[in-house]
Amino acid sequence: MNSGNKPAITLAPDGPYIAKALKYLANKSGAVECKETMALCRCGASENKPFCDGTHAKIGFTSEKVDERTKDRKETYRGKKITIHDNRSICAHAGVCTDNLSAVFRMKQEPWIDPDAASVEDIVSTIQNCPSGALSYSVGDAETQNITGSEPNIFIAPNGPYVVSGGNGLLDTSWGEGASRSQYTLCRCGASKNKPFCDGSHWGIGFVDEKN
Repeated sequence: MNSGNKPAITLAPDGPYIAKALKYLANKSGAVECKETMALCRCGASENKPFCDGTHAKIGFTSEKVDERTKDRKETYRGKKITIHDNRSICAHAGVCTDNLSAVFRMKQEPWIDPDAASVEDIVSTIQNCPSGALSYSVGDAETQNITGSEPNIFIAPNGPYVVSGGNGLLDTSWGEGASRSQYTLCRCGASKNKPFCDGSHWGIGFVDEKN
């Protein structure tokens, strides 16, 4: 349970995310007014997004994971100077890695990651911008996850997930292997097979939220 005024997110069974003591909530247009306790839609059907309006109960939304989801597994790609780790099951498919460093993160190639194709600095910078926390890296023996120094906040990605960063505690859920606790993406389209985490399903169903 959340104690004091520490920012935290809990999961209502078959219902919304309950965000408490959140410091900052924003969409593409800027800040969205925060309350001490907020119910954020995760079924994708609220007419008052990002807030829950109870539609989840009407449409029979389920918060269960789907058996056919991508397997929770951290893959390791070893290079001469840096090792890259990746867990596809929690990737939101935002394209940050493939768009910004395509020589390393290679779509439709196997292996899809080449850790020797760019400088360590460029790889680290790209991984640190991964919104889902699916990527991490090791230099030597120390693995470094995506770490953000910002205040606890949630960004409502346009037609995509909630990007959570800055230390909002996500309570009462199981984490993917190697998953970042400081930055991650939560499904808000209702279609992820790996709830509560985004798995990129919003692309497949054509999820649209014109307001946010």
